Amino acid sequence: MAAPPTPQEGASQTRPPLFNGKYYGWWKNRMMDHLIGENPDLWGVILDGPTIPMKTATDGITKIPKERKERNVEDKLAIQNNAKAKKILICGIGTDEYNRISSCQDSKAIWETLQTAHEGTTQVKKSKIDNLNRQYELFRMAEWETIQDMHTRFTSIINEMYSLGEIVPNGKAVRTLLSVLPETWESKVEAITEACDLDSLGMDELIGNLITYELKKNQEKEIGGKRKERNLVPKGYCIR
Repeated sequence: MAAPPTPQEGASQTRPPLFNGKYYGWWKNRMMDHLIGENPDLWGVILDGPTIPMKTATDGITKIPKERKERNVEDKLAIQNNAKAKKILICGIGTDEYNRISSCQDSKAIWETLQTAHEGTTQVKKSKIDNLNRQYELFRMAEWETIQDMHTRFTSIINEMYSLGEIVPNGKAVRTLLSVLPETWESKVEAITEACDLDSLGMDELIGNLITYELKKNQEKEIGGKRKERNLVPKGYCIR
């Protein structure tokens, strides 16, 4: 799930994240968090659809919508949540996306319309997941990459899978990341595997450990290079 390089609205905790047609997966997760942060019931409205206050008809069986004057405090709160969820979604999309959802009557319809437009139908979504799974299985660390660069690429795949509903367990992700390290890291991988429970080892903790080891390796390489350089200097020659 790639994130935009320079999100313009990130400094605000009250304004919903803005979606202008790019980075849908990033926006989708941020919007979900924003809605839940405002009120968990708002996210429920989007998942389940608007709550319509109902009453029993005169036949004692049929359910029919309540008239406006019949609504109680709880009913009014439900209607307010319906309107607020829709308002937040509309405030979080740009002009082009608004044209896409302008005919939607409620927040659930808006959410599903955007999801279909940017993730595709169920079949398209499955195809995207299959492609991401292939990327995951073929993932390798390049010789020129730093641990941080490699982790950024790896996380992008994991997050994109997550945004499509494909969850990679932490233990599996940790094992995969360790398995793609170069052969020169074999001793470090063995040390981590023997010392840690990989199912409970946090990804941040692992990356921090690997970066520390990487820095140590680079320092040793630099020191070794300087020693080699000194050994090449002829005796009696003064380096100034």
